[in-house]
Amino acid sequence: MGPDQGLTYLFYDGSCGLCSRAVQFVAGRDRSGQVRFAPLGGEAVQRLVPEPVRTGLPDSLLVCTPVGEHLVRSAAVIHLLGQMGPGWRLAGVALTLIPVRLRDWTYDRVASRRRKVAACAWRPAAGDPRFEP
Repeated sequence: MGPDQGLTYLFYDGSCGLCSRAVQFVAGRDRSGQVRFAPLGGEAVQRLVPEPVRTGLPDSLLVCTPVGEHLVRSAAVIHLLGQMGPGWRLAGVALTLIPVRLRDWTYDRVASRRRKVAACAWRPAAGDPRFEP
């Protein structure tokens, strides 16, 4: 098994305050210890996401699952909720009851305003192995 197998990767926009808050939220609740974090423009995304997939991505968070799926919008959020323990997993299941088009429309509305959220000076702790360049 390679070093990336069995891991979920959350790729995010490091210059977005809302994205940084989302990363903090997930990192603080990741019970599995199997979520890794890396910026969208970094080395890990180049290594793990094929070029045709990268060029077709929306301006959004990207989740790569252990089985090689590339998830965006609400599907990415639901997958991440499943990594954070039973209560959060239940919230993810509840979200699946909402039609995908409505979930993604809502996600896109929030994402379109994400750069207006004040960016914080947060950076991951030095040496935290969950964060990649």
